[in-house]
Amino acid sequence: MRILILGAGATGGYFGARLAQAGVDVSFALRPARARHIREHGLCVRSPLGDVQLAAKVLSADQLADAPPFDLVLLSCKAYDLDSAIEAIAPAVSAGTTLLPVLNGLAHYPLLDDRFGADNVLGGLCFISAVLAADGVIDHLDRPARLTFGERSSQRLSPRVQALAAACTAAGIDHVASTDIAAEQWIKFSFLATLAGATCLHRSDLGGILARDGGQEFISGLHEECLAVAAASGHPVADKPRAIARASLTQAGSTMKASMLRDMEAGKPIEAAHLIGDLLARARVLDVATPRLETVWVALQGYRPAA
Repeated sequence: MRILILGAGATGGYFGARLAQAGVDVSFALRPARARHIREHGLCVRSPLGDVQLAAKVLSADQLADAPPFDLVLLSCKAYDLDSAIEAIAPAVSAGTTLLPVLNGLAHYPLLDDRFGADNVLGGLCFISAVLAADGVIDHLDRPARLTFGERSSQRLSPRVQALAAACTAAGIDHVASTDIAAEQWIKFSFLATLAGATCLHRSDLGGILARDGGQEFISGLHEECLAVAAASGHPVADKPRAIARASLTQAGSTMKASMLRDMEAGKPIEAAHLIGDLLARARVLDVATPRLETVWVALQGYRPAA
């Protein structure tokens, strides 16, 4: 299986490194500065699951067009970079190439479907807490690191899903080859919108919010609103994943914060429109009351990244 990964940041770099470490044929399409760093120092991961340092296959934009066909392109960019990401990977997408986006939320699918065809785009998501450190090393911050993927228009485990699952198994990557990827996506969407909404609004990790008078009620209420949008969209979150998510969101003393808050703290652009704004737009169309989500969206529109 030949895999192309756009970028070698925290998410794509981590999973790409694990696959390459296991001998899977992985290439990385990188910007010039990141390409130079990896050519000089290798692709490095610091992780509680084991560190990685390896020489990665790096391709420039010019080399992509002439490269042999790829079976899979893993797209893990930030949502605000989606347009440029689509243009970057387009030369590498040929007949038989499958795209696996693991971006947050769901707003990217219409754009990818329109450009590459819905049948060529799998549903995907990931759970990982990782950052690209100042020294160019990917810091995996906690043990969970899971990929979930599946066909969007079928409940079967297609050959391409099975092939990716086999590659993940060989690499020791925790993964789920799902027969109901929409359900998995809404579990994450409702959880992440709550986590990002609460921690970004209050500029605090979960533990700091929960320690405040009314903090737990706010987080629980925001989660209920997000779950209500999922249900109205035809994908109600089942009792077990709902309870697991709520327990994680309301764990006293938790240091968990959304990557979107880390981006805010660093003065970087954020995915507010793609995550919070899109969920709120769905709620309005479906006539679901989401007053806490409205408050989050009003606040986040005032954020401006550093120049």
